Amino acid sequence: MITLSIAAAGLLGYLLGSIPVGYLVGKAWGVDVRAVGSGRMGGTNVLRATDSKLAAAITIVGDALKGVAAVWLVRWLLPGNELAAVLAGAGAVYGHIWPVFLRFQGGAGGVTAALAQIALNPWVGVPSLLLGIYVMGFSRYASLGTLTVGVSGLVLSVLLWWVRPDLVSAVYILFAALATVAIVITLQPNLRRLRRGEERRITLW
Repeated sequence: MITLSIAAAGLLGYLLGSIPVGYLVGKAWGVDVRAVGSGRMGGTNVLRATDSKLAAAITIVGDALKGVAAVWLVRWLLPGNELAAVLAGAGAVYGHIWPVFLRFQGGAGGVTAALAQIALNPWVGVPSLLLGIYVMGFSRYASLGTLTVGVSGLVLSVLLWWVRPDLVSAVYILFAALATVAIVITLQPNLRRLRRGEERRITLW
């Protein structure tokens, strides 16, 4: 029964993460974001597809809420079961990257991962999000910011668990590892373009 509940939590998170916010926002602006730029559903490609910062902001907020909602909902349904909450958060990230509703073509997962991490453990989530925002703002590469969120979340989880296990339990390392693996896999085309000097920069203001 417990195993089924945990599996159901992961599936619930995946279905929430699969809600194609960027696609729906793009359609509201009269654009199919899948046919523009990288074809991804995240805020960066929505910005390029619609040329609207409002559309990008709505997408980012929606993608963030998916990660938070997955964790909070499962904590409400299964109080005290942090493994279920972790798998729900990871499921949301995987659903955002590979959404069942859009033939598994989604976003890069950085925003969803960062906010799910904050909902799970702000001691890890807040610093990793701020570091990701800084890297993206400094480099103007959304892919580097996304990668930073994943990798820094994993590194911080391990370090804090090592020095302050009262703040970060080992189960949160599982979320960070699952999220980082998914992000690194989906960013492979971006990393190849970065190595060739062909990655597109973003304009925030």
